[in-house]
Amino acid sequence: MRTDDFDYTLPPELIAQHPADPRDSSRLLVYKRRSGEIEETVFNQITRFLEDKDVLVLNETRVLPARLWARKLPGGGVVELLLLKRLAPGKWEALVGGKGLHTGRELELIAGGHCQVVDEPGGARRLLEFDLEVEQRLSQIGEMPLPPYIHEPLKDPGQYQTVYAHESGSAAAPTAGLHFTDSLLERIRESGVKLAFVTLHVGLDTFAPVREADPEQHQIHSEWCSITEATVNLINQHRELGGRVIAVGTTTVRTLETAARTGSPGQLSAFEGPTRLYILPGFEFQAVDALITNFHLPRSTLLMLVSAFTGRERILELYKHAISADYRFYSFGDAMLIL
Repeated sequence: MRTDDFDYTLPPELIAQHPADPRDSSRLLVYKRRSGEIEETVFNQITRFLEDKDVLVLNETRVLPARLWARKLPGGGVVELLLLKRLAPGKWEALVGGKGLHTGRELELIAGGHCQVVDEPGGARRLLEFDLEVEQRLSQIGEMPLPPYIHEPLKDPGQYQTVYAHESGSAAAPTAGLHFTDSLLERIRESGVKLAFVTLHVGLDTFAPVREADPEQHQIHSEWCSITEATVNLINQHRELGGRVIAVGTTTVRTLETAARTGSPGQLSAFEGPTRLYILPGFEFQAVDALITNFHLPRSTLLMLVSAFTGRERILELYKHAISADYRFYSFGDAMLIL
């Protein structure tokens, strides 16, 4: 297995620059693994493929408006700071864009306040110490951290949040969830499908491409996740009744599969803490029966995870089909339902 086994060519015009409006009007490519059948529909028709014993599991993380701009002191240029993880009051792990940001460097925030580089963990990562409690002011001084392939500004920062976002702490949106509207979620509930929520705060690895020739040599960074006892009980009960666990997004998959590895075999257990679970082809799924996901970047850990669930050759065939049919790709793009 090599990293270039997960490569494909995408026409730039298929990279979605804005979300569908309304959200649930995005296209949905349905793939049934047992029969090999492919069906094309619209996301708001997803209830046709759900059953009343199913549990739909969603990641309720909320994206922090964590992109800041600062000037290097003394008398330096403007640099970009992307806050990833709060380590202590006033102390954050961040990705930085700019040169000369070494330990001891002072920075002045454009919006007011100062910080200092206190450590260099590696690459573009820095530990920053602020003279203010940044998290309390992010809504005033921060910008939404859109991925670098999105070049058009958002009409509303809320477009990069799920409608059920609740737990603040993410550096990026769990984008498979962006397709849901409040009315669609209500229809799903009315159909008898149970909704369950987990939290995984999307962190550094979303921004770290796999550069190693052998993907097994890639070091995945930890991300904090949580699944409660109540959620675990709901999922375990429905699995015993023959219901399916349908994960909304790769972050939900990683949370559920982490929880499946912390307790008794065949049962999920409540969990709170960091996960470094890295899912590659050959992985044995213990918790997830079906998956809702977007179309992911080439050579990414996310594409590798979906390949583990579906099969590498088959997922690349599905991507080729989607490209030929002009599906929209990446964060604001269309969705797949893999059953």
